[in-house]
Amino acid sequence: MKRSGYRARRVAELIQEELGRLLIRDFQDPSSGLLTVTGVDVTPDLLTARVRLSVFGNHDPEALLERLERGKGTLRKALASRVTLKYNPQLIFVLDRGPELQDRIDRLIEKVREHDD
Repeated sequence: MKRSGYRARRVAELIQEELGRLLIRDFQDPSSGLLTVTGVDVTPDLLTARVRLSVFGNHDPEALLERLERGKGTLRKALASRVTLKYNPQLIFVLDRGPELQDRIDRLIEKVREHDD
């Protein structure tokens, strides 16, 4: 059982690295903000990869997610050419709001500090 968990973790790391490169090359628009793959979770059977993304900047995250959904087949094919796996996993894109919330909390703390001074 431990072995399959290790394999899923390694595959997730590999997918995160390669998908990050692909997104920068094909989907990132410098004028609209920064797109980051914050994590990938792969099912134990390695058939599905849940890709967590964060968006910083002026871009509408929902519109970007929709764009990624439309280009999912192209991304999956490009990923298959870079990563050698028996099965190429289905990609599920979700927004990771954690970094966005952390940034907001940091700004609020800074406001409080400025107000106290």
